[in-house]
Parts: sequence; C-alpha cells; structure tokens
Amino acid sequence: MRTVLKQARQVPTGFFRGLDALVEDRTDAAARALAEVAREQQSALELQLTLGKLYRKRGENDRAIRLHQRLLDAVALPADQRDTVRFELAQDFRKAGLVDRAEEILLKLLSGNMSLAARRQLLDIYQQDRDWEQAISTAHELQNDVHSFQHEVAQFHCELAQGELFRSNYAAARAHVLEALKVNRKCVRASLLLGDVEFAEGRFDAAIAAWQSIEKQNYQYLSMAAERLFDAYEKLGRPQEGISLLRGYQKTFPQLDMTDLLYQKLCTYESEQQALDSVREAVQARPSLSGVYRLIEAQMDALSPEGRMDAEMARALIAKHAQRLSVHRCKCCNFRSRAFFWHCPACGEWESFTPNRSETQ
Repeated sequence: MRTVLKQARQVPTGFFRGLDALVEDRTDAAARALAEVAREQQSALELQLTLGKLYRKRGENDRAIRLHQRLLDAVALPADQRDTVRFELAQDFRKAGLVDRAEEILLKLLSGNMSLAARRQLLDIYQQDRDWEQAISTAHELQNDVHSFQHEVAQFHCELAQGELFRSNYAAARAHVLEALKVNRKCVRASLLLGDVEFAEGRFDAAIAAWQSIEKQNYQYLSMAAERLFDAYEKLGRPQEGISLLRGYQKTFPQLDMTDLLYQKLCTYESEQQALDSVREAVQARPSLSGVYRLIEAQMDALSPEGRMDAEMARALIAKHAQRLSVHRCKCCNFRSRAFFWHCPACGEWESFTPNRSETQ
C-alpha cells in the first residue's frame, strides 16, 4: 500500500491538469499540459501516444507526425511498440491527406501484431480512393466469425457494376451484379442495377422481375424503382399494368414516396379527376407537405381567380418549406442530406440512407 501511495505522489501534477482539461473538452489546455508532462516523462510511451492522438484530433497533424517520427528515431523500442508507433504515424499521414505514405506504412504492418488494425485502415483507404478491387480483396482477408463483410463486399461489386454500366459494358456489369447478389442476396442496389442492365439490353420483362424482387429485399426502396418499372411497362405497351402496380405499392406501403409519379402518369393515361383522387387518397393515408402541394395544384383550375391567387400563395409557401424540410437521413449517424447516397459521407456506412425523404426539423 505504501508503494502504491508513493507512486501516486510521483505522478506529475500536469497530468491531472491535462486530464481535467480533457474532461471539460478543453483540448488546447489538455495538449499543453500533457506536452509538459511528456517532456519530463519521455520514457512513458503511452503518454506520448496519447499526446499524438490529441494533436491529431485537434487537426495539428504536423505536430503529431513530428512526435511519432521522433519516437521512431530516438527511442530503442521493442518490435511490437515500434509497430504501434508506425500505425499511429500512418493515421497522422492519412489525416493530413498523405494517403500514399499512410498506405506504404500500413502495408508493412500486415505481417506484425498490428495486422488487423492495418487492414481495417487499408480498407477505409481503398474505399476513399474508390479502388474497389483492392477493397474486395482486403475485406475478404478481414472476414471472421464476428463480421463477414458480405454487406460491404456486395456494395463494392455494385460500384464496379455501376462503372461498367456507365461504359455500356453490360456483360461485365451483369457479372459484378450477380456476384453482389451471390455475396448478399438482400442487396437492394444489386437488384436495381440488374434491372438497369436488363432494361439496357431490351429485356424489359426481366428488368421488371429484377425490380419487383426489391419488395422482398426491402420494400422501402421500391420508390427508387417505381419510375423504372413504369418505363419498362411503357416499353412493353402496357402502361395500365404499370399504373396498377404502382397503385398497389402505394396502398400496401403508404410510406413510399410515389404521389408525384402516380399523379403525372394518371393525368397522362387516365384523367385529371382520377389523378386528383389518387393524390387525395395518398395524402389522407400519409399527410405530407409535398402531398398537400400536389393536392392544391390539382384543384387550382376549378378555383375562382381570387381563390387561385390565394392557392398559389399557399402552394408557394408549402413548396418552400417542403424543400427545406424534406431530406434523406442516415439511420446510423443521423446525417441529413437532400441528395441520396449509397455510402454515407459522414459515418461511411453502406445502404444506410432512407430512400424516401422524410420531412423533419
């Protein structure tokens, strides 16, 4: 007990000042205090590493790089501790935007005790650089009983398929899509792309079948396939079947965002009254600003000139607020965006964005 108390009394006061500053989220004061202690306790590797992480968190990447390089140059470290410092240095370079230097260090760590952490960092780098072949290879190496990486690998194949589809290389696109579905049969994006390949090659019935399979995978993404489905039925000369299918989806899954699409197609192929009835039914099932906007627009012709002016003002106000509030949201980190992403730019999760816009503050 006396030994423990003696050691406790020898802890520098600057360490406690730094700890207190960290608790209060004053990282500048914490960095100064811990740097002072680190100068006095240069043999304390853990403290030096903590200080480096703090510099990196504050965006002082140059200071973090200098600290870790100094540790590698000045201290005779055991092999495992040297690998730890190198791993921290790789993260410094990556945070500073020197991705090539970070990758070079991480590749040298693949055979040491930091191999798992290095591979995870490399996977992030390959995703950032859009090097999907390397990402697939690294994800396979990371597979274990806890995390199979099937979800990610399917998305990597979808990225490759998207590129081949853009270049009109349909055979290669199909191969990657089928590989994605083989890895993860619930991959919605793969079914969307498979339908796009079939449609591009003129196999419209096969495209419809691919897009309809999304209902079993995750029905929330049906709104992304809705216009594609109708276009395929239109190519087959069966637009009424397409309208019936979309109507059925909207009744079965009222949260789907299909009001505008159905309104336009009903106006074209049936009548404005039927389009109005459809909008009214959709708004009653799922009230929304965009639905009310379309409901007002559908009835403006029947109003008096004065009523039309009032309705136009209300419609403009609703449109303004709907545009401001209607966003896609990441289910993992709650990042919000008006644009849809398959890969969340905030947390890096795949297929986490809500496919239907939600009206929220």
